[in-house]
Amino acid sequence: MGKLRVIFFTLLIAIILLSYNLSAQSSYFVELGERVLRAGMEGTDVAILQEILAQKGFYNKEKIDGIFGKITEEAVRKFQRENELTVDGIAGPQTFSALPKDTGVPASRSDFNREEILLLARVIHGEARGESFRGQVAVGAVVLNRVADSRFPNSVRDVVMQDGQFCILFDGQINLYPGEKSLEAARAALLGYDPSRGSVFFFNPAIASNSSWISQRPVVVRIGNHVFSR
Repeated sequence: MGKLRVIFFTLLIAIILLSYNLSAQSSYFVELGERVLRAGMEGTDVAILQEILAQKGFYNKEKIDGIFGKITEEAVRKFQRENELTVDGIAGPQTFSALPKDTGVPASRSDFNREEILLLARVIHGEARGESFRGQVAVGAVVLNRVADSRFPNSVRDVVMQDGQFCILFDGQINLYPGEKSLEAARAALLGYDPSRGSVFFFNPAIASNSSWISQRPVVVRIGNHVFSR
């Protein structure tokens, strides 16, 4: 009887752990409508919401970052007011149902070029695979912020391959196949989620060999082991 009890509890713990891991994996990439959005939240779904609101003139397209702040809250309020919804600045089922469906905004995980996603994911995997999902997205966002910055090349591939910029090119980690978490982080960054808040540089002060020049740049945010700056 005692052995059966041990076996039962062992199986129960295993099921709980498996369920937790599956839940954690599925929560990396949150699609619009999967949760109620309000001030203080951030994620891929927030970026998609901002993009849709921007297309309809309620939000500034240049401000899309996947972070639900006061500007996003006010944009939601304006949208709700114009559509005669409850005006509370919270994006829930009522607001989601009123959003236009034919916006062209990518709403799934399969709407981006595979090569783009894979290259960005390789960078994330090599530079930040031990970091949180938010930290991984931030590294991917830095690459995309460089693409949009005139000081850097104007494509993901050219930014990644620029001489002396990413150590993974020197140690061969660029050739490692990224895990699912890194792939999801790449997709999130491509959708506009930017935890780095517009940064174009990042480094790990604990291991950086030549960080004197970058450490003098204004720090935007610290996420995990990385410091992000402009």
